[in-house]
Amino acid sequence: MTPVFINFNGQILPQNSQLLTIANRAFKYGDGLFESMRLMKGQLKFADLHANRLQRGMKALKIDGYSQMDTWFLKDIVEELAKRNKVKHGRLRLTVYRDAEGLYAPSQNKMGYCLELTESDEPRYFLNEKGLIMDVFTELPKPSNYLSNIKTCNSLIYVMAGIYKSQNKLDDVFLLNQNGFLCEASSSNIFIHYQNHLYTPALSEGCVEGVMRQVVIKLAQNAKMDITEAQINPDILYEADEVFLTNATRGIQTVMGFGVRRYFNRVSKVLMDELNKL
Repeated sequence: MTPVFINFNGQILPQNSQLLTIANRAFKYGDGLFESMRLMKGQLKFADLHANRLQRGMKALKIDGYSQMDTWFLKDIVEELAKRNKVKHGRLRLTVYRDAEGLYAPSQNKMGYCLELTESDEPRYFLNEKGLIMDVFTELPKPSNYLSNIKTCNSLIYVMAGIYKSQNKLDDVFLLNQNGFLCEASSSNIFIHYQNHLYTPALSEGCVEGVMRQVVIKLAQNAKMDITEAQINPDILYEADEVFLTNATRGIQTVMGFGVRRYFNRVSKVLMDELNKL
Protein backbone atom coordinates (compact mmCIF):
# COMPACT_ATOMS: atom_id res chain seq x y z
CA MET A 1 0.00 0.00 0.00
CA THR A 2 1.35 3.44 -0.95
CA PRO A 3 2.19 5.55 2.13
CA VAL A 4 0.00 8.59 2.75
CA PHE A 5 1.71 11.75 3.95
CA ILE A 6 0.55 14.78 5.93
CA ASN A 7 2.09 18.19 6.57
CA PHE A 8 2.54 18.72 10.31
CA ASN A 9 3.89 22.17 11.11
CA GLY A 10 5.93 22.25 7.91
CA GLN A 11 7.21 18.67 8.08
CA ILE A 12 6.04 16.05 5.58
CA LEU A 13 5.42 12.93 7.67
CA PRO A 14 3.57 9.59 7.30
CA GLN A 15 -0.10 9.91 8.14
CA ASN A 16 0.12 7.31 10.90
CA SER A 17 2.82 9.24 12.80
CA GLN A 18 1.96 9.76 16.47
CA LEU A 19 2.44 13.49 16.90
CA LEU A 20 0.00 14.99 19.41
CA THR A 21 0.52 14.85 23.16
CA ILE A 22 -2.17 14.68 25.82
CA ALA A 23 -1.59 18.41 26.38
CA ASN A 24 -2.71 19.40 22.87
CA ARG A 25 -5.29 22.17 23.21
CA ALA A 26 -7.32 21.09 20.18
CA PHE A 27 -7.78 17.72 21.91
CA LYS A 28 -8.43 19.14 25.37
CA TYR A 29 -10.55 22.19 24.60
CA GLY A 30 -11.37 22.21 20.90
CA ASP A 31 -9.05 25.23 20.77
CA GLY A 32 -8.63 25.71 17.05
CA LEU A 33 -10.37 25.86 13.69
CA PHE A 34 -10.19 24.12 10.34
CA GLU A 35 -10.71 24.52 6.61
CA SER A 36 -12.24 21.82 4.37
CA MET A 37 -10.96 22.32 0.82
CA ARG A 38 -10.93 20.69 -2.59
CA LEU A 39 -7.97 19.73 -4.76
CA MET A 40 -8.60 19.49 -8.52
CA LYS A 41 -5.94 18.78 -11.14
CA GLY A 42 -3.26 19.31 -8.52
CA GLN A 43 -4.43 22.78 -7.54
CA LEU A 44 -6.37 24.19 -4.59
CA LYS A 45 -9.80 25.52 -5.53
CA PHE A 46 -10.85 28.97 -4.24
CA ALA A 47 -7.57 29.44 -2.39
CA ASP A 48 -8.11 33.16 -1.88
CA LEU A 49 -11.52 32.63 -0.23
CA HIS A 50 -10.17 29.90 2.04
CA ALA A 51 -7.16 32.00 3.05
CA ASN A 52 -9.33 35.02 3.78
CA ARG A 53 -11.76 33.04 5.94
CA LEU A 54 -8.96 31.23 7.75
CA GLN A 55 -7.13 34.46 8.57
CA ARG A 56 -10.29 36.10 9.87
CA GLY A 57 -11.08 33.04 11.99
CA MET A 58 -7.59 32.89 13.48
CA LYS A 59 -7.73 36.60 14.23
CA ALA A 60 -11.11 36.19 15.96
CA LEU A 61 -9.72 33.32 18.07
CA LYS A 62 -6.60 35.40 18.83
CA ILE A 63 -4.22 32.80 17.39
CA ASP A 64 -0.95 34.38 16.31
CA GLY A 65 0.49 33.91 12.83
CA TYR A 66 -2.70 34.49 10.87
CA SER A 67 -0.86 36.72 8.40
CA GLN A 68 1.22 33.68 7.38
CA MET A 69 -1.89 31.81 6.25
CA ASP A 70 -2.26 33.77 3.02
CA THR A 71 -3.24 32.52 -0.43
CA TRP A 72 0.35 31.85 -1.50
CA PHE A 73 1.09 29.81 1.63
CA LEU A 74 -2.06 27.68 1.28
CA LYS A 75 -1.39 26.97 -2.40
CA ASP A 76 2.23 26.10 -1.66
CA ILE A 77 1.60 23.59 1.14
CA VAL A 78 -1.32 22.01 -0.71
CA GLU A 79 0.57 21.56 -3.98
CA GLU A 80 3.62 20.23 -2.11
CA LEU A 81 1.53 17.63 -0.26
CA ALA A 82 -0.35 16.66 -3.45
CA LYS A 83 2.93 16.01 -5.26
CA ARG A 84 4.34 14.02 -2.34
CA ASN A 85 1.22 11.84 -2.28
CA LYS A 86 1.07 11.71 -6.11
CA VAL A 87 -2.54 12.87 -5.97
CA LYS A 88 -4.30 15.17 -8.47
CA HIS A 89 -7.82 15.20 -7.06
CA GLY A 90 -8.88 15.03 -3.44
CA ARG A 91 -10.31 16.54 -0.28
CA LEU A 92 -8.17 18.51 2.12
CA ARG A 93 -8.47 19.42 5.78
CA LEU A 94 -6.23 22.06 7.31
CA THR A 95 -6.49 22.14 11.10
CA VAL A 96 -5.00 25.14 12.92
CA TYR A 97 -4.71 24.96 16.70
CA ARG A 98 -3.30 27.03 19.54
CA ASP A 99 0.07 25.40 20.32
CA ALA A 100 0.39 26.26 24.00
CA GLU A 101 0.22 24.98 27.54
CA GLY A 102 -2.17 26.13 30.24
CA LEU A 103 -5.71 25.37 31.32
CA TYR A 104 -8.54 27.46 29.87
CA ALA A 105 -6.17 30.43 29.79
CA PRO A 106 -3.33 29.52 27.38
CA SER A 107 0.29 30.30 28.14
CA GLN A 108 0.73 31.78 24.65
CA ASN A 109 -1.12 32.07 21.33
CA LYS A 110 1.36 30.34 19.02
CA MET A 111 -0.05 28.63 15.92
CA GLY A 112 0.27 24.95 15.07
CA TYR A 113 -1.22 23.26 12.00
CA CYS A 114 -1.76 19.97 10.22
CA LEU A 115 -2.76 19.45 6.57
CA GLU A 116 -4.38 16.16 5.51
CA LEU A 117 -5.27 14.95 2.01
CA THR A 118 -7.73 12.22 1.01
CA GLU A 119 -7.60 11.13 -2.62
CA SER A 120 -10.69 11.04 -4.86
CA ASP A 121 -11.18 10.34 -8.56
CA GLU A 122 -13.39 13.38 -9.23
CA PRO A 123 -11.79 16.05 -11.47
CA ARG A 124 -14.87 18.28 -11.19
CA TYR A 125 -17.97 18.81 -9.06
CA PHE A 126 -20.81 16.34 -9.60
CA LEU A 127 -24.45 16.80 -8.65
CA ASN A 128 -25.70 13.87 -6.57
CA GLU A 129 -27.76 11.45 -8.67
CA LYS A 130 -30.04 10.56 -5.75
CA GLY A 131 -31.44 13.56 -3.88
CA LEU A 132 -30.99 13.76 -0.12
CA ILE A 133 -33.75 12.88 2.34
CA MET A 134 -33.63 15.22 5.33
CA ASP A 135 -35.35 16.17 8.56
CA VAL A 136 -34.94 18.95 11.14
CA PHE A 137 -32.65 18.29 14.11
CA THR A 138 -34.27 20.04 17.08
CA GLU A 139 -32.47 18.51 20.07
CA LEU A 140 -29.57 20.96 20.14
CA PRO A 141 -30.02 24.47 18.65
CA LYS A 142 -26.91 26.30 17.50
CA PRO A 143 -26.09 29.55 19.34
CA SER A 144 -25.65 32.75 17.35
CA ASN A 145 -22.50 34.69 18.23
CA TYR A 146 -19.28 35.77 16.55
CA LEU A 147 -17.84 32.24 16.84
CA SER A 148 -20.82 30.71 15.01
CA ASN A 149 -19.55 31.69 11.56
CA ILE A 150 -16.13 30.04 12.16
CA LYS A 151 -15.39 26.33 11.56
CA THR A 152 -13.99 25.72 15.04
CA CYS A 153 -12.68 22.41 16.36
CA ASN A 154 -15.55 22.41 18.86
CA SER A 155 -18.01 20.42 16.75
CA LEU A 156 -20.23 18.62 19.28
CA ILE A 157 -23.44 20.06 17.80
CA TYR A 158 -22.54 18.51 14.44
CA VAL A 159 -21.54 15.22 16.07
CA MET A 160 -24.91 14.95 17.80
CA ALA A 161 -26.66 15.92 14.57
CA GLY A 162 -24.69 13.17 12.80
CA ILE A 163 -25.78 10.60 15.38
CA TYR A 164 -29.40 11.69 14.96
CA LYS A 165 -29.03 11.40 11.19
CA SER A 166 -27.65 7.86 11.43
CA GLN A 167 -30.20 6.69 13.97
CA ASN A 168 -33.07 7.94 11.81
CA LYS A 169 -31.58 6.68 8.52
CA LEU A 170 -31.44 10.16 6.98
CA ASP A 171 -28.98 11.55 4.45
CA ASP A 172 -28.58 14.84 6.34
CA VAL A 173 -30.38 17.13 8.79
CA PHE A 174 -31.29 20.81 9.03
CA LEU A 175 -29.97 22.63 12.10
CA LEU A 176 -31.87 25.42 13.83
CA ASN A 177 -30.41 28.36 15.70
CA GLN A 178 -31.28 29.38 19.28
CA ASN A 179 -34.32 31.30 18.02
CA GLY A 180 -35.75 28.37 16.07
CA PHE A 181 -34.85 29.63 12.59
CA LEU A 182 -32.99 27.68 9.90
CA CYS A 183 -29.23 27.83 10.32
CA GLU A 184 -27.42 25.20 8.21
CA ALA A 185 -27.12 21.46 7.58
CA SER A 186 -24.74 19.14 9.44
CA SER A 187 -21.78 20.04 7.21
CA SER A 188 -23.19 22.43 4.63
CA ASN A 189 -24.97 25.71 4.04
CA ILE A 190 -28.62 25.75 2.94
CA PHE A 191 -30.24 27.35 -0.11
CA ILE A 192 -34.02 27.40 -0.66
CA HIS A 193 -35.82 28.30 -3.89
CA TYR A 194 -39.33 29.59 -3.18
CA GLN A 195 -41.64 31.54 -5.49
CA ASN A 196 -38.85 32.25 -8.01
CA HIS A 197 -36.57 33.62 -5.30
CA LEU A 198 -33.45 32.06 -3.79
CA TYR A 199 -32.91 32.34 -0.03
CA THR A 200 -30.07 31.36 2.30
CA PRO A 201 -29.75 31.95 6.06
CA ALA A 202 -27.92 35.20 6.85
CA LEU A 203 -24.64 35.01 8.76
CA SER A 204 -26.43 36.70 11.67
CA GLU A 205 -28.47 33.48 11.99
CA GLY A 206 -25.38 31.60 13.16
CA CYS A 207 -24.41 29.60 10.09
CA VAL A 208 -20.80 28.90 9.13
CA GLU A 209 -19.53 31.40 6.55
CA GLY A 210 -19.01 28.75 3.90
CA VAL A 211 -16.62 29.31 1.00
CA MET A 212 -18.97 27.54 -1.41
CA ARG A 213 -21.82 29.62 0.03
CA GLN A 214 -19.95 32.75 -1.08
CA VAL A 215 -19.26 31.25 -4.51
CA VAL A 216 -22.88 30.17 -5.10
CA ILE A 217 -24.27 33.55 -4.02
CA LYS A 218 -21.99 35.20 -6.58
CA LEU A 219 -22.94 32.69 -9.29
CA ALA A 220 -26.65 33.30 -8.62
CA GLN A 221 -26.17 37.06 -8.81
CA ASN A 222 -24.24 36.73 -12.09
CA ALA A 223 -27.08 34.59 -13.46
CA LYS A 224 -29.55 37.39 -12.58
CA MET A 225 -31.32 35.27 -9.99
CA ASP A 226 -33.07 37.05 -7.13
CA ILE A 227 -31.25 35.99 -3.97
CA THR A 228 -31.59 37.12 -0.35
CA GLU A 229 -29.68 36.33 2.84
CA ALA A 230 -32.43 36.21 5.44
CA GLN A 231 -33.93 34.92 8.65
CA ILE A 232 -35.82 31.82 7.50
CA ASN A 233 -38.65 30.05 9.30
CA PRO A 234 -38.30 26.24 8.91
CA ASP A 235 -41.97 26.07 7.85
CA ILE A 236 -40.80 27.22 4.39
CA LEU A 237 -39.52 23.67 3.87
CA TYR A 238 -43.14 22.53 3.44
CA GLU A 239 -43.71 25.04 0.63
CA ALA A 240 -40.33 25.39 -1.10
CA ASP A 241 -39.87 24.38 -4.73
CA GLU A 242 -36.22 23.40 -4.34
CA VAL A 243 -33.67 22.95 -1.56
CA PHE A 244 -29.96 22.31 -1.96
CA LEU A 245 -26.82 22.26 0.18
CA THR A 246 -23.35 23.64 -0.51
CA ASN A 247 -19.86 23.06 0.82
CA ALA A 248 -16.32 23.35 -0.49
CA THR A 249 -15.66 19.64 -0.96
CA ARG A 250 -18.89 18.51 -2.66
CA GLY A 251 -19.98 21.73 -4.34
CA ILE A 252 -23.77 21.56 -4.59
CA GLN A 253 -25.96 18.69 -3.36
CA THR A 254 -29.68 18.53 -4.08
CA VAL A 255 -32.31 17.67 -1.48
CA MET A 256 -35.05 15.37 -2.74
CA GLY A 257 -37.37 15.27 0.22
CA PHE A 258 -38.39 16.60 3.62
CA GLY A 259 -41.21 14.60 5.20
CA VAL A 260 -43.78 14.10 2.42
CA ARG A 261 -42.54 17.15 0.50
CA ARG A 262 -40.55 16.51 -2.70
CA TYR A 263 -38.38 19.08 -4.45
CA PHE A 264 -37.16 19.90 -7.96
CA ASN A 265 -33.48 20.38 -8.85
CA ARG A 266 -33.59 22.86 -11.74
CA VAL A 267 -31.78 25.77 -10.08
CA SER A 268 -29.09 23.55 -8.56
CA LYS A 269 -28.33 22.08 -12.01
CA VAL A 270 -27.90 25.54 -13.51
CA LEU A 271 -25.63 26.66 -10.67
CA MET A 272 -23.58 23.44 -10.78
CA ASP A 273 -22.94 23.98 -14.49
CA GLU A 274 -21.76 27.50 -13.75
CA LEU A 275 -19.60 26.27 -10.88
CA ASN A 276 -17.77 23.80 -13.10
CA LYS A 277 -17.13 26.51 -15.67
CA LEU A 278 -14.97 28.24 -13.07
